[in-house]
Amino acid sequence: MPGLLIAGTSSDAGKSLVVAGICRALADRGVRVAPFKAQNMSNNSMVVADPDGFAEIGRAQWVQARAARVAPTSAMNPVLLKPGTDRRSFVVLRGRPGGTLEAGEYATGRRSLAEAAFAAYAEVAQEFDLVVCEGAGSPAEINLRAGDYVNFGLAERFDLPVVVVGDIDRGGILASLFGTWAIVDGADRARLKGYLINKFRGDVSVLDPGLAELTRRTGLRNLGVLPWLDDVWIDGEDALRVDRWSGLAPAQGPPLSVAVVRLPRISNATDVDALAAEPGVEVTVTTSPMTVATADLAIIPGSRSTVADLAWLRERGLADAVVERVRRGKPVLGICGGFQMLCREIHDDLESDAGGVAGLGLLDGVVRFEAEKVLGLPSGTWRGHPVGGYAIHHGRVELASGEPFLDGATNGVVWGTLWHGALEHDEFRRAWLAEIATATASSWRPDPAAPAFADLREAMLDRIATAITEHVDLDTLTALANQPA
Repeated sequence: MPGLLIAGTSSDAGKSLVVAGICRALADRGVRVAPFKAQNMSNNSMVVADPDGFAEIGRAQWVQARAARVAPTSAMNPVLLKPGTDRRSFVVLRGRPGGTLEAGEYATGRRSLAEAAFAAYAEVAQEFDLVVCEGAGSPAEINLRAGDYVNFGLAERFDLPVVVVGDIDRGGILASLFGTWAIVDGADRARLKGYLINKFRGDVSVLDPGLAELTRRTGLRNLGVLPWLDDVWIDGEDALRVDRWSGLAPAQGPPLSVAVVRLPRISNATDVDALAAEPGVEVTVTTSPMTVATADLAIIPGSRSTVADLAWLRERGLADAVVERVRRGKPVLGICGGFQMLCREIHDDLESDAGGVAGLGLLDGVVRFEAEKVLGLPSGTWRGHPVGGYAIHHGRVELASGEPFLDGATNGVVWGTLWHGALEHDEFRRAWLAEIATATASSWRPDPAAPAFADLREAMLDRIATAITEHVDLDTLTALANQPA
């Protein structure tokens, strides 16, 4: 079963990006390659079509499958943990709800999840020539080693070589790589075959002496130094990061300002990526009531804890800012959980055990949470424009009034939808934004010559693959994957 595990010195070291780049580079060589992540902890997810129905996986693995030019399946991310509180995660097992995992069970209560993950890896490995696995966090978390099945636990089960990625932009890269090698036990250390440096700026010759000494002390191969890629905003696992959009779509005139509320349990944060890529649209992710009140458009995104995040909106004065801007005729969009918050009532005995609570009352609807999760890939039209998305929610919305809008409703300047991903559809997005601009008296208008959002993502994946091809020893990586660790 040829395979390779890409681990990291820390979370957000660049594992997802490197796996995507390797998948695209190998696919361009004609290799039948697939991504795999045994366990993902993220509220950014995507719906895929499995043979037995719709399933939910981490957004990063969906993008990696696109990079590999293969159809994504739940086997590529068999365990997805979606944090609901600081001490509880909701489990998605092979794409469907699988109960909860409490903080105290993280290291000890996952045996069944491990076996499901191992079975999924074997399934993927039988179908493809090579599997590029992504680790989670850091493999040096020796306190979690006994129950691990995503880092060295996976590598041990399937005899996989391990390559460690470190983010040099954080500083301390040599110590991080050396410390990872030094702290793990001998059997795990033997599986470490090399390292990659990510996000390097400047003359690499300055770094070479340090890397040579690191290799001398550890025996690990230097497999490459990836340069800083300032226009890469790959769909990630973590909450929205404004810096990845910097300079992505500069305005030619006065911008259309969009304020996205940074909820504590924000989910599917990638919904607004397409807005940030639209020329002249300035997206700010914020917890400031003033920013929410003054932007041309305010967005309440999805949430994994709708009732708790609604209470947080009220505590921070953001709920008042949203209600006040609607009173002044300024547009608001709620997506999934954000849409539910805009409704009149929310009844939740599932996620929060809160029972009935008052919503913001800006749309005439009642939300009821049910045990069966809705998963789907809906499509349709809005005012003649084709649009689609994906649905992931427990809350059902019963609407008493309002004009239908993407399985939601609109009433005046208030818009709500249960569809994630709708804004990635270019014709719909630009037509809808033009209406928003008119409502807010903005002079912004869409640029008909702007590239399609899907083309931007493909160009990004190609750019990562080019960097991998030019700066990483891909032949050695492939050879490692075809040899037992």
